Formats: sequence, structure tokens, C-alpha cells
Amino acid sequence: MPHMQRQQICSRGQSSSHLLPLVLALLSLAALPSRASIEMPSNYKRPPQITTHPESVTVFSVEDLVMSCEASGIPPPSFSWTKDGKPFDPSADTELKVTKSLGSFAFYTLSNTMDTLKPYQGKYVCYATNELGTAVSNEAILKTDVPPTQQKEKKVTAKSDEGSSIVLKCNPPQSSMEPIIHWMDQKLRHIQLSKRVVVGKDGNLYFAHLTMDDSRDDYTCNVQYLATRTILAKEAITLKVNPSNSLPRNRRPHMMRPAEGESTYHALRGQTVELECIVQGLPTPEITWLKKEGELDESRTVKEMFDRRLRLNNISESDSGEYQCIAKNTQGNAKHTYHLKVEAAPYWKQIPESLIYGPGEKVRLDCAAEGTPSPTISWTRNGEKISGNGTKHAVIAENTSLILNNVNFGDTAVYQCQASNKHGTILTNTYVYVIELPPQIVTEDRKVYAVAEGQSASLECETFGSPKPKVIWDRGASYLLADSRVKTLTNGGLQIFNVSHDDEGSYTCSVQNSNLSITAELEVFNRTVILTPPKNLKVQPGTTAIFTCVGLYDTNLRIPQIQWRKNNQKLMESSSDEKYTFDGAEFIIANVEPDDEGVYTCEIISSLDKVEASATLTLCDRPDPPSLPQISDPKHRAVSLRWTPGDDHKSAILEYVIEFEDQGLKERGWEELKRVGGNQNHAVLSLWPYISYRFRVIAINEVGKSDPSNPSEIHNTQAEAPDNNPEDVRSESIDPDSLLITWEKMDKRNFNGPNFKYKVQWRRVVGSGPKWNESETNEPPCIVRGVGNFSAFEIKVQAINENGNGPEPDPVIGYSGEDVPLEAPIDVGVVLINSTTIKVAWAAIDKDTVRGHLLGYKINLRWTGSRGHHRTRRSREAETTVMEETGPNEVKKVISNLRPYSHYVLSIAVFNKKGEGPHSEPLPFDTEEGVPGPPTSLILDSPSETEMTLRWTPPAHPNGVLTGYLLHYQSITESDAGPLQKDEIDNPTITQFTLKGLDRHSQYRFFLRGLTNAGKGEPIIMTGATTLDGVPPSDISLSVGENSVNISWEAQKRHRNVGFYIHYLRKNAGGSNWKKTEKVNSSQSFYQLRGLIPGSDYLLHFFYGNTSFWETDIKTEGTEMAEVQASIATQGWFIGVVSALVLLLLILLILCFIKRSKGGKYSVKDKEDGPMDSEARPMKEETFGEYRSLESDLEEKRTASQPSLCEDNKMCSEDTLNFNGSSALTTELNLDESLASQISRPSEGPEGFHGLPDNSPLNPTIIAPTTNGMPSAITILD
Repeated sequence: MPHMQRQQICSRGQSSSHLLPLVLALLSLAALPSRASIEMPSNYKRPPQITTHPESVTVFSVEDLVMSCEASGIPPPSFSWTKDGKPFDPSADTELKVTKSLGSFAFYTLSNTMDTLKPYQGKYVCYATNELGTAVSNEAILKTDVPPTQQKEKKVTAKSDEGSSIVLKCNPPQSSMEPIIHWMDQKLRHIQLSKRVVVGKDGNLYFAHLTMDDSRDDYTCNVQYLATRTILAKEAITLKVNPSNSLPRNRRPHMMRPAEGESTYHALRGQTVELECIVQGLPTPEITWLKKEGELDESRTVKEMFDRRLRLNNISESDSGEYQCIAKNTQGNAKHTYHLKVEAAPYWKQIPESLIYGPGEKVRLDCAAEGTPSPTISWTRNGEKISGNGTKHAVIAENTSLILNNVNFGDTAVYQCQASNKHGTILTNTYVYVIELPPQIVTEDRKVYAVAEGQSASLECETFGSPKPKVIWDRGASYLLADSRVKTLTNGGLQIFNVSHDDEGSYTCSVQNSNLSITAELEVFNRTVILTPPKNLKVQPGTTAIFTCVGLYDTNLRIPQIQWRKNNQKLMESSSDEKYTFDGAEFIIANVEPDDEGVYTCEIISSLDKVEASATLTLCDRPDPPSLPQISDPKHRAVSLRWTPGDDHKSAILEYVIEFEDQGLKERGWEELKRVGGNQNHAVLSLWPYISYRFRVIAINEVGKSDPSNPSEIHNTQAEAPDNNPEDVRSESIDPDSLLITWEKMDKRNFNGPNFKYKVQWRRVVGSGPKWNESETNEPPCIVRGVGNFSAFEIKVQAINENGNGPEPDPVIGYSGEDVPLEAPIDVGVVLINSTTIKVAWAAIDKDTVRGHLLGYKINLRWTGSRGHHRTRRSREAETTVMEETGPNEVKKVISNLRPYSHYVLSIAVFNKKGEGPHSEPLPFDTEEGVPGPPTSLILDSPSETEMTLRWTPPAHPNGVLTGYLLHYQSITESDAGPLQKDEIDNPTITQFTLKGLDRHSQYRFFLRGLTNAGKGEPIIMTGATTLDGVPPSDISLSVGENSVNISWEAQKRHRNVGFYIHYLRKNAGGSNWKKTEKVNSSQSFYQLRGLIPGSDYLLHFFYGNTSFWETDIKTEGTEMAEVQASIATQGWFIGVVSALVLLLLILLILCFIKRSKGGKYSVKDKEDGPMDSEARPMKEETFGEYRSLESDLEEKRTASQPSLCEDNKMCSEDTLNFNGSSALTTELNLDESLASQISRPSEGPEGFHGLPDNSPLNPTIIAPTTNGMPSAITILD
């Protein structure tokens, strides 16, 4: 034991040091988790405890008989056994060998034959005993059995017809072991199993129906026993399938195992139950499992062997009930009912604790077990039965609890609680220690407990002592136990439920009747919550699913971890295939597949709590197309259509769409006919006569539409007479003296039969008698001529075909074509209402003169000019016309928005659909004078700081005679406006006005109106302020560069522009040569001073008038440049010498070329024999051809008596002529190699001289210029 720990424990109260080993030993016996770190001295006594119980065994060979038992305790326990409830001493049996070691005991047989082992069958119990008590083991059962062996069998041959069912029997040997069956062929390959071919629990091979492929002679049943590690191969079975003379006949399902009806199963809680349902039938039946009065628990239910077995894992009493297997195929169904009854061997609900008690205390050991039937509880002390009757010291209460009153040291023992029913027995050992010790507090002082609000806080105050110390908790002046959320625990701790922030603080635990106490600190943090939980998703395969999980946590804690789980399995981000991506609050699943379906849980884990929310990912897709659309029950204009639904892919079918294709109108394609609910698989369809139909069905779910089903067979309906007539029969006559009858064309599906036509009938409404005129046509319209203008007719149109006429139509009224009206309205009058409004009246027109439907009257108003006599632009405006229309029954009209003080001419005409009739006599009238419009423009000008001059132009529309102007103005601020002031101008010719005495600090709003005798007009409004005297700029800022400086300032608003100058002087130039800029305007707010020298200091003075208003020093950027010294290249004598040399060179060149043109020889042969520059070789042959022809011409001109001028002059040699470095010539100057390399450079090719004229003396040969002329100059100077 570390010394530090010993000091911490002893510091809490007075205790003698020799009691410490005993205290620590007893702490370990209490079996509490908090005491696990305290070690017990190795030399102190401990009660016995069974660590390895003997196990039940079935003995198949002598080596299997081994029974062992292990136990711990100090001193080491001794072992004893009972067999079938009677003492059994393995050491006394000569057939057994015993192995003993410290804490273990085992025995096994010495016999070599199984016959000698049968007497050892029975129930064994191990007892471990030391001076503190006796521990009892669980009961172990020993059985013997003979291993299964291979039996000799006859060859079996089974025969049956194709389509029938059959069973191939396995008949495994009888054994207590559960066999595993493998049906294989002679090559040890497994027989292919399917819904049609399955293996039963009895080992037999079941065929729901046979096919010809099932014939073979090597069906072998292999029986495997895991316990004995043996496999027995049965005799191979031959199966011969007889072919059927016709197609195998379909059969409804029948039960093969178990038989049809009902069966009962008994099972124990915690076991696994398998229900089997093997059926025959053709086609192979589908199996469905149901539980009556409940649903199958998917977490514990597994379907195996192609749904032919239902396995229930870890069953409980709630699984009792009826289960059904339903087998279905197209021919019918069969079912079997299973009655499952689940009982339970005893299992613990409560076991007594091992505790330490003081003398005189009352001990209650509670032991509770459940089972079906209910178990019986019994108690033993050190393996000896306790009756609990006839003594007050030990009492068994309520047949479950053992009560020890007023315990003493002699009650220290190991007590056993045993629960039994017909299915088994369970046992638990409990240690009771009676000892007297002073109180101690084991829990450390000032321990801090951190919890999240809403959680339960458990404050520890673990004490030790005998009798057990009583603990008191308090928190200042408050009484803790008054709160229903607070309770003390039996181990001395304090538990607070549903903690809130009000519970934070210090809590004190003290031992009653002592000075021992500790303090516990409780810290409460905000709970972690999920604000946005993940939502259930339905996605299509191959898409991306995104779950979002947003939480809120206490920022005083470290950032919580977000853990995602699928079906309770943790998920990790995948880097290889990028399947899962965790991006903050989002969890992304890429390329969703069927394996990705499941329940996804977002778990936010903080250091104190965790919350979770789950959502389901379901893979859904468009449904598969329905199949087998079949037509049935044909009736008059109706038929039934049935189909087989396709797979809905986990998204329920919402509806089915039935489409049809008209075989006579295939260009229309497939058209929708009807929709039915998703729970139906048939529909009754209403059809049209005389149509050839094909049908197909489309399924729709939430994801989308399925592909269409295959088309049905063709269905033809019989021809009939038309059911209805065309609609919207009317006359649309346009031309006079004609009647145009038209209607809406009928859909071809309403023709109902062949040779469809329209029968058109008409007659006059008045004076024609009952006789109808008629005509037949294939399509509208029908035109009847010679019927007069605008005459009323009764018209009707009837549908007809070969099978008869449609119903008798009702006639409608139509009119023949209209003509323009004949007469104009009369009695036209005008009444002036005001300057812009008049009322016009007239007499109603005689409708007989309209010659059509009277649509109304058109009033024509023509503006001819203003009444004013001013010869201005406005008086020369073009005439304008306004048209107003009225209804047919109106004889007066109020017209507004006319121009005042104007001349108008009015006329009225009647109009119908054909057009307007003649206009009435023009009626002139004048409108009254009105108020003028606003002045056309207004300009503000401020001659001084207190004056404002207004200049304007008169109104564009004076609407009368101007008598003057009215001016209102007021000072305005951001929040208020001053009173209006008025000036009236009586002279209408004045167009400017000056206001004086204005406030220089205020802004004004001006309202200017024109005046006529009718009143004042609309104002023109302008806002402005007087202009202040100009001042030079302030707040000047500079931006200095190398050669310039940018000068900027803020232009003053409302101030007049002033001009100023900038004087500048370079300090380090010497002297006082000031320079001055041009005049700079203060309103431009920017100026750039240029021409400065880099790296120089300047003094800037800003002058307004003769006064400097701002001065500053600047230094330009860059490095100051020194003055350039005169070089030889700039001296006059050098320039003269070079010029003379160039002139001499030109004269020599001219003389040389003149001489050559008179007969100088240029040897081409020498050049061709000499070395050639590599870049000159690919030169075009025609170029050399030109060269040679020129040489031949020169050769004829030369004679021996006329030597060349250049022959005695080296400066005219070939090398001198090659001053351009041509590759066609080689230099012969006696120069060193370095100089020659500078003079003779490779040419760029012959293209260099293409720009020279053909007759140039430099163009007879291929001489290419270099990019640099210096080598030629060097040659000449040399």
C-alpha cells in the first residue's frame, strides 16, 4: 500500500494504525467498484469464492470425463463434492484420478471402456470451504452417450414425373448431438439450393416441383457432428425424372413439412427457436411469415433457407403466440399455424449484496428470481439449509428474503440463495461479515463533480466502520431532503435528480456523532442539445445522401465529438473510395447503394453528456413497369383491363396511368385514357366507337414514372351513328350579300363511323316558311351567296355518317354580311362644362340605315389651334385629332382632357363591323380660358452672397392670356422649412427677377407660377443657395513621384472659383531661379506639377493674388543624376573626320561599280571551285543561273587591252566588295581569325535584297545584308 494513500485515509479521523490492514481487507469484500484500487494484504483472511464452476458435459469417450472446480480464499479452501445430493469423494474411487493444486480440484477416469462410465452419470456440486465459510458451485450434469457410426445402407433410386414434388431422405443416425446436413454430389460439390430445392431440419432434401435437370445419380447426404469431429457420408441416391408429354400442369401450394394445419412448440427464455415451412407447388410458391396480434421483431428475427425457416433468437415470454406461414403462387395458397409457448428457467431479478455489519445490526438479504413457472426460493448457510422457522434470529420473509436479527460475530458466513423450477436451478453466494471498527470516510475531500443540467448527480461519501456509520448531508442553511429530487443512498452518497444551475455549489457530508466530514463541489453545465436532427431520406441508387445534425453545447467544455452510427455500428470516414464524408454538421454518403440502407444515428458526445437523433435512409427508385396487361369483359363501349404490378422499389405506387394508342391515328402517339389508385390492378375503360385500341399501363410513385408496360392486344369497337353535333355553330359573314356558316371541327374520335360529313341547314327568319335549305360538307365553313345584306337566318349543323345521323341540333340565328352605314347622326350639339371638358349630344340613328350590327358612334375632335394671337412656336403647332367611341345605345358623351383656350371642330359617325358611315356636319367650338402650365425652365444665378437671380422661359401651354407670374420662396433646413414669402410680377413679358437680402447661410426653395384670368397655374420648383465668395483651397495633400507631384484638395461647395499659382524652386541646383505654373482653378480639386528632377529637394509656394497662402518642402523619389561629361563622340572635330571618311568611301564605291559595268571581270569559276559556306549551299539554282548570264555578258565586254580599274586597287578587290558579309563570296584579307569572324558573318539568305530595284548596281549578284553594318566599316577603315 503506497504511503501517500495511507496518509490520506488516516487523515480523516482518529484510528489506530494496526487496524488499517483489516480495514483494507474488509473494503475489498464489499465488492464495490470504488474499492477496487485498495489492495488487501496478502496474509489476511478471505472467505472462499468459486472462480470456476464445474460444467455439464456429455461423454462420448473416456477422455471426455473431466470434472473440475476452482476457488479462491485465504486460507486456501478445501474442496468437497456431492453427486445427486449425496456426498461424493472422488479420491476414494479407484476408477478415478484426482488432481489437486492450490485453489483447484479436478478428477477424471482411469478406465479404458465406456461401459464403466455409466455409473458416473448424475448431478455434481462442488463445495469450497475455509474457516470463514463455505461457497457452493452451480450444479453440473454428467451424461454418457455413444458416438454415431456409419450404417450399411441399400442403394436407393427415386422416380417421379416432371412437375411433381419429391423428398430425398437422409435419415441421420440417432444421437444427442445436433447434426449438420450437407447434400453434395460425388465430386463433393454442394447441391444447388433454391426456393424450389431446400434442406429440411430433418436433413431431407425437398423438391417443390421437379425439372428434367434434377435427374442425377449422386445425391449424397453428409452428416457432420461437431462435438465428435466426424462426418458420415450416406449412400448416394439416384433420382430419375420422367418427362411430361405436355407442359407440366400448375399446382396450388401444399405443405410438405409440417403438414397443413397447426403445430405446437415449447421453448425456454433465451433459447433460439426455428419454425420450418417447406411447401410444394408449381410455380414455386412464395413464403410469407406473420405473427398474429403483433409484429415480428426484425432485430431478433432471421429468415433462412430462402424464407423456408423463421429463426427467433433470444426469445422471451413476449414471443409466445401464434405464427403463420403463408405459401402463395398463381394457383392459390396454403398456410400452417405454429403455437409457440415460451417458459423460463429461473433468472435473477435481485441478488443480495455482500456487506460488512456491526454487532447488533439487523441484516436483510433480498433475493428475487423470476421464471415460468414461478421459481421457489430457498436459503442455505455454508451449504446447510436454513429453515427460518422456530427461531427469531434467522427469519425468511415473504419466501424470498433472509433476515438476521441482532447479528453477532458467529453470523459471519457465506449464505446461498437458490431459485428452482421444473426447468432448472440457479444459485448465488453472499458473504456476511460481522465486525466492529471505528468510522472512517474513504471518499477524498473537496472532490469536484461536473454534470450537465437535467442529469443526475451522485455525490460520494463512502464510509467504513462497524456498526455502519450514519451520514448527514447539508448545504448551508437549506434542508436538502425537503427537495423531492434529492435522496441519500445506502452507501452514504447523495443523489440529485434533474440537476439545474441552482444546484451548483458546495455540499458537506459528515458522520453523525463524530467530527469527520468532507466537502463536495458540484458544477453544472448547460446540457448538449440537437437543434437540427437528421431527417428521414428517400434517395435513388447512385445519388448522394446528406444527413445534417446541428447541436448546441456549453462553450466552457471542450468541443464535443460528432459520431455517426449505422445500425448502431460506428462509421469512419473512408479515404479510399470516398464513400463517407464528414463535413462539419453534414454527413455525406456518396453513390448510395442497397447496402447503405439503414438507421443512421447522429451522436453528439461532450465530456459530460451525449445526445443522439436517428433517421432512416431508404433506397427507392422508379417502379418497374406493370406486366401482362389483359383485356376482359368487353361490353358496349367499355372493356376491363387487368395487369400485374411491378416492383415498387420501396416507394409505394401512388397511381396507375392507362394509355391507349389509336391504330388509325398513330401519329397522335400514346394518349392518357384513365388513372386509378395505386392499390388497384384493374380498371374499367370507357371507349369510343369505331376505333382500334391498344392499351398500356404506367406506374407512378414518389420517385417518378415507370417505363410503360408492353402493349395489350388490339381491341376494335363497332361503328355507330354520331353521338353529338359540332359546337359553336355561328355565322361569320364578312362580304355583303353572302352568308358564311362555320363551326368547331369535331374530333375524329367522335365520328363514330365511316364516311363522316356535316349537314348544314339554313332558312330566313322572316318570310321564308318552314322549308330548310341544306348542303353537306366535310369541313367548315359553308358559304351561301345571293342572300342580301345583313339578313337574319336560322342555321344548324348536324353530324352524319354511314350508320346514321347525330341528334337533331337546335337552330341558332346568324346574319349575312354587313355593309357600311348609309347616314350620319343629326342634331349634334356641344355644351361647354369647363375649360377642358365638354358634353356632346346627338339624335339616335335609324338602325335600318346601319346595314349591320350597330357597334356605336365615333366622335372626331380636331384641334385647330390656340385662341391666342402670339406668333410663336406654340401657335404654329400641327393640328391634332382625338377619337372617342361610345356604345350603340348612347346619345351623349362627356369628353375631358381638352386643351383650354383652343379652337376645335367636332363630327360624329356611326360604325359597324364593316366600318364607319359618313360623318356629321363639322361643328366648330372654342374652349374657355384655363390656368397656365408651369414655366418651361428655371435657372438660378447668384450675383452675390445675398442675392439670387431667377431666369425662366414662359409656359409651353399658357392656356389663355398670361397676366404675370407669382413667385413663392422659403428657406429650408434638413428638419424644417421657413414661412413662404411672395412676390407677384404683373408684367407677363418679364423673364427674370432678382431677390435681395437673402441669408448667405440658408438654402432656398423657389415656386414660380404663371397667371391668367382663370387663376394661377402649376409651379416649377427649384432649390438652391447663393454663391459665396471664393477662397483659395485648404487641406492640401501631396503625392510625390520621381518627376512629378500630384496636388489635391477638396473643392469648396457654393464658393466661387478662384485662380492661384504654384511657385517652385529646386534647392540643390544653386541660385534662386523660381518657376511658376499656369493659373490653377480652385474648383478642379487636382493638379499635377511635372518636369521635376528625381531625388531633388523642392520648395513650393502657393500664391493667391500677391499673397502666399501655403508653403511646403518636398523631395522627389529616385536617385539624383550627375551631369553627363562631354565625350569624344560629341566633339566637332571627330564628327568632321568621320563625315569625310564616309564621303570618300561612297566615291570609291561608285567608281568601282561604274568600272565593273564597263567590262570588269568577276570570276565565277574561282568562286565555285573554292570553299562554300554551308548556309549558301541550298540556294536556288535559278539564282545562280541569273548570275552566270550576267557574267557572260560582262566577259564579252572585257578585252586584254582594257584592264580593270580595280585590278591594281586592293580596295576594289572581291573582299572589299563583300562588305556586307555575303555567303556567296569569301574574304581574302590577311586578318587574324578573331577579326575575320567579326567581319565575315553568315547571311540571313537571299531575301535581304528583294527590296532593291532590278536595275540597282547592288542587285546583279546574291549579296545578303547582315543585321549589323559595322564589319563593313571596319574593313574599309583598315
